[in-house]
Amino acid sequence: MAGDQGDPRVYLRIAADLRARIESGEFTAEGRDGKIPSVRTLMQEHGVAYDTAQHAVTTLEAEGLVRRYPGRGYYVTRG
Repeated sequence: MAGDQGDPRVYLRIAADLRARIESGEFTAEGRDGKIPSVRTLMQEHGVAYDTAQHAVTTLEAEGLVRRYPGRGYYVTRG
C-alpha cells in the first residue's frame, strides 16, 4: 500500500481491516490483553504516515470499538 499515501481514504481501509480483525476474534476485549497493534506498527504494516494510521485508530475509537489508554495503547472494548 505504499503508493496509497495520496489517497485520503487510506485510513478508512486500515480502520476496516482492524474492524474485521476485531470482528473475527483476532483481537478481543479478553484476548491478548485486548490490545490492538500500535500506531507505529500499523504505519509499517500498511506503509503509511503516522497521521494516517492514527486517524484509522481514532475512527475505531469514535465507533466505540477501541479505547485509548495513554502510555499503554489502544484496547478493544467490544467485539
